[in-house]
Amino acid sequence: MKKVFIKTYGCAHNQADSESMTGQLVQEGFKIVEDIRKADVVIINTCTVKDPAEKKFFSELSKIKKPVVVAGCIPQADRRNVVLKDYSLIGIKQIDKICEVVSQTLEGNIVHLLDNNGIGAGLDLPRIRRNTIIEIIPISNGCLGYCSFCKTKFARGELASFKEEDIIKRARDALNEGVKEIWLTSEDTGAYGLDIGTSLPKLLKSILLTPKDFKIRIGMINPEHVKNYCDELIQIYKDPRVFKFLHIPVQSGNDRILRLMKRLYTIKEFKNTVKKIKEGVPKITISTDIICGFPSETDEEFEDTLNLVRELKFPVINISKFYARRGTIAAKMKPLNSMTVKERSKVLSILFTKVSEHKKWVGWRGTVLINERGKNGTFIGRNDFYKPVIVKGKNILGKKLDVEVVRSNRDYLEGKNQKDFYEPKKEY
Repeated sequence: MKKVFIKTYGCAHNQADSESMTGQLVQEGFKIVEDIRKADVVIINTCTVKDPAEKKFFSELSKIKKPVVVAGCIPQADRRNVVLKDYSLIGIKQIDKICEVVSQTLEGNIVHLLDNNGIGAGLDLPRIRRNTIIEIIPISNGCLGYCSFCKTKFARGELASFKEEDIIKRARDALNEGVKEIWLTSEDTGAYGLDIGTSLPKLLKSILLTPKDFKIRIGMINPEHVKNYCDELIQIYKDPRVFKFLHIPVQSGNDRILRLMKRLYTIKEFKNTVKKIKEGVPKITISTDIICGFPSETDEEFEDTLNLVRELKFPVINISKFYARRGTIAAKMKPLNSMTVKERSKVLSILFTKVSEHKKWVGWRGTVLINERGKNGTFIGRNDFYKPVIVKGKNILGKKLDVEVVRSNRDYLEGKNQKDFYEPKKEY
């Protein structure tokens, strides 16, 4: 029995692809190992979103002295990279052929399967979940945007949505297997269905017809799509099975920079959309992404971003320093001084810590779904607003617990299990 080690970089979509590759390999008699030293072959499922992650991958690749299959976005987007020519490569739409590629690689052959046409492998592949209670469902490949800083488009391509009935079947099959959470993922879940005459709200409503107790986490939605069906989303969030969580990346607080980024909304539109969502879904967790130091960004324009953060007080911000991604439009622009970029990232991080309102959750009592193992024997639960709550316990994965938040940190809350919860629960 040949042993395979799989390492996954990047987003939930990549994680879903790795789970599908794992399922196929196990079905064909391979053994998945957690220790790379015990492996006969290594699969690295790569991410090309950020420059540091890509550099880390190439650094690790050079140190591996075993047969390697490079999968995911880097070989798909950068297929002519000379560093990769001596490795087997498999693209994001070829993962149904992973067993063939691994077998050929073990025989000493180099295989390159990088065809990027069509929608790719379907949703009916066997899979083994890394987290047994979470089912990650890719609802589409690619997107409709052409962001000037983004290299992922080179890998995932134009929007190609899976059929609604196939997504619903996969969700229901997973729920029948005991899954407690459904994650819908894509490069832009908000664009789902716009190429096949349907929409994300319609898909969500169909999934929610399933008469089971579960939670749905909606993946990232670009602002231009939230704006277009804001009212429908607000109604969907009122279903108790939908996490009150919205990942809506703004990237910059200045309209000129947004135009250079080729983003399809204005700051006024973004603010109006977020405020409408927050009014319709009180206490919803809004997550956003911000790039610091985009080429030609002035101090005043960066201040616009800081003012946006002060005004909207995002509970979650994914902060990135600008890196020129080879082949993108932004890579041809004159970059800012690296120290300026670094300083702006630091300033934004400090501001985020100051405006974060995690402290207001101390004393909150309510139910969390335990969906992940933490460190040192702890578990991580999520409340209805997708707030991570660290608790202690034994054999509680997949269970619902009544907790009280006793301490707050910037990125998570600490909770105490309330086994005897006689007094009325407070609503916040």
